[in-house]
Amino acid sequence: MKKTLARGVAAVLLSGIAVVGVSVPAMADPVIVDEPDTSELNNIWTFAPLGVPVFGLIQSVVKAPNGIIPN
Repeated sequence: MKKTLARGVAAVLLSGIAVVGVSVPAMADPVIVDEPDTSELNNIWTFAPLGVPVFGLIQSVVKAPNGIIPN
């Protein structure tokens, strides 16, 4: 009787069916990661030698008064 019960419990656990909150996690497919696209990292908004896009920041500050007071 104990062998039959143990085999039944083992079969349920190995099949992935939840028994009293215990389940066997499903195996996930492997994730394939591609290289990042770095083709457009040379414009003024992504070039940041000081951690801040300096040239883009300067351009934005220069254009700010024109945005506030239109011509």
